[in-house]
Amino acid sequence: MSSELTSENGGVIITKMNDLLNWSRLSSLWPLSFGIACCAIEFMGAFASTYDLDRYGVFPRPSARQADVIIIAGTVTFKMAERIKRLYEQMPEPKYVISMGSCSNCGGPYWQHGYHVVKGVDRVIPVDVYVQGCPPRPEALIGAILELQKKIEGEKLLGGVRKPEKTESPEVEERV
Repeated sequence: MSSELTSENGGVIITKMNDLLNWSRLSSLWPLSFGIACCAIEFMGAFASTYDLDRYGVFPRPSARQADVIIIAGTVTFKMAERIKRLYEQMPEPKYVISMGSCSNCGGPYWQHGYHVVKGVDRVIPVDVYVQGCPPRPEALIGAILELQKKIEGEKLLGGVRKPEKTESPEVEERV
């Protein structure tokens, strides 16, 4: 955040409005407390006292209408894809998505032999940050949150609304 502190003005901080808004948004990310499969255990572990995501200003919220980040942690089935899309649409703008684990990133080991698994959540909703691993460690999720904070810091909100890329697949749309 570019700011100027001058003692001759009585300690007034001069900054850009975009920088102030981005700093406040990246310092208070509220993810939706929502997990699908085994990666959700690692997601919950990241909020435990060992890793303490609260120190980054990350507080899980119980409702999509209160959250600005959704962390997809686990295998996305076609049945669940509809619910994920609905939750994403209920979130207020600006909203972000973290895809956590091999199953949500690309279908994992299940999509080849299962007719019911979506080959990546990015076919349902746009993803901002991917977390690798099966299951990824809580440290990897913390790294993804820091990466998302860097992305938010560089955004320009005033003078335009953030538009995520549409990455929908006709295959998922037919099944959902």
